[in-house]
Amino acid sequence: MTEIIIKPIPEKPVPHEKTEGGIRRYHVEKYPVRELPYTTQSICPDCLLEDDKVTVIEATLYEEDGKVMYKKKCDIHGEFIDVYWGDAEMFKRAMTYWYKSVGLDNPRTETIKGCPEDCGQCPQHKSHTALALIDVTNRCNLRCPICFAHAAESGTVVEPEPEEILEMMKNLRSNLPVPAPALQFAGGEPTVSKYLPQYIRWAKELGFKHVQIASNAIRIGKSKEYLQELRDAGLSTIYMQFDGVTPEPYIEARGSNLLPIKLQAIQHAREVGMESIVLVPTVVRGVNDDQLGDIIKFAIKNSDVIRCVNFQPVSITGRIDYSEREQMRITIPDAIHLIEEQTDGMIPADAWYPVPAMLPVGRALGLMKGHPELELSSHFACGMSTFLFIDEDGSYQPITDLIEIDKFIHLLEDIANLFADQKRGASTRAKAKLTSSIRFIKKKGILKDLLSAFLNRGDYDSLAKFMRRIIMLGMMHFQDAYNFDLERVQHCDINYAAPDGKIIPFCSMNTIHRGRIEKKHAIPISEWRAKHKPDKVEEESLTKPFEFKE
Repeated sequence: MTEIIIKPIPEKPVPHEKTEGGIRRYHVEKYPVRELPYTTQSICPDCLLEDDKVTVIEATLYEEDGKVMYKKKCDIHGEFIDVYWGDAEMFKRAMTYWYKSVGLDNPRTETIKGCPEDCGQCPQHKSHTALALIDVTNRCNLRCPICFAHAAESGTVVEPEPEEILEMMKNLRSNLPVPAPALQFAGGEPTVSKYLPQYIRWAKELGFKHVQIASNAIRIGKSKEYLQELRDAGLSTIYMQFDGVTPEPYIEARGSNLLPIKLQAIQHAREVGMESIVLVPTVVRGVNDDQLGDIIKFAIKNSDVIRCVNFQPVSITGRIDYSEREQMRITIPDAIHLIEEQTDGMIPADAWYPVPAMLPVGRALGLMKGHPELELSSHFACGMSTFLFIDEDGSYQPITDLIEIDKFIHLLEDIANLFADQKRGASTRAKAKLTSSIRFIKKKGILKDLLSAFLNRGDYDSLAKFMRRIIMLGMMHFQDAYNFDLERVQHCDINYAAPDGKIIPFCSMNTIHRGRIEKKHAIPISEWRAKHKPDKVEEESLTKPFEFKE
């Protein structure tokens, strides 16, 4: 590959004052809390799955038996009912933390057909990209039935050229007012691309602060040297498929016992000094929903390298009737309550907060620095999270036992508004507020000492020590055709870059646009082989899927 000179995009951050609308647009504001029932817009699943037609229809969220239900009706295919959230009270609480974002100043498409047909992103989109994804290939060294990748089965390869990948990255870094700060290379399986180390280097050179791969970790488990190569290129995190702590979930969902290779990958990360693994269990009712607590305990035991567990309740692909959906469907609150049960109450349901509750953190940090920073601004129903603080003896507590989270959030709102409202002495007053925030720490000792050092002296070594004692728990439920909510899509901050210059929200990409894009860019395997001259790893991704052998 010809050496390409990469310059950061942008070369310098753009100050708040010079962004569209000026600094006053950064005043912190929440969406009004709505009472159930209320209406939103969705799509007809049968129109989409049978005819690849997007029919936008009205949907109603309403409370029934303590759950939030979702009802919609198509003039052709009739009524569809599904569970939206398994706990209505948790839903109502989550809505109170829904903040408005400043959105995206430079959408890539115009409003022509309307949401979700105009994804790319269109002017209706209300969030900027927090995590960007690029599918480097649809090839994979597994054949999982619950995955989007299907090169071997379809007989075609979808794989942008390196120059196209570079342009997609540049496009993401051109977002205004916030260039995409984090990038995930996905697929298929990104490690079966010979270009992956080069892509990681380019991403870092372009200015992505955080670069990760979504991986089954097979190649990493087989080769410590390969992981070292990725780390040397600038890899920040391995976002590792991890369905359980026993063989059964892997055999059921992946067709083979992958646990030993996962454990080997974790050991290789430890040996090369890779201290940032995110475990990613796809939660399927009846397959691994009894292991959520054990997965967390596993993460705590390996907290020297595992930073997070991000649970993903399964999204339902393909046509399926209500009774089957009811058997499979597991929502965010369902999983959270299972975690509470399986940890004997150590991680209670009220320790979890919706992702946009953290928006004031990014808003305040950006205003203190003088230029817009990442804001987590997804829809309140998209995800929940909490943090565990691990003591030296291996015991743990949710962060809500240690810190008054609501008071911290409100403090950061106040700090952000000092700057956004251009109050006199904003910087001095903000520093004083941060210093006084120590009073919101419930327990003294190392937690208070480490945070005090950071707040008072900007001691990042202390902050790093603090973060090594923390494990994040996330819960992100991606949508399918049955529970699709256009309001959620319009607030999505996890976005795919496409070769044609579009930037597409995660759920609309995987529910609607993926097949269309892949059809446009797919080439026969024989043509790809002749053009690409695959190495051994690349060829085996098409002909020899990995199977664990005793």
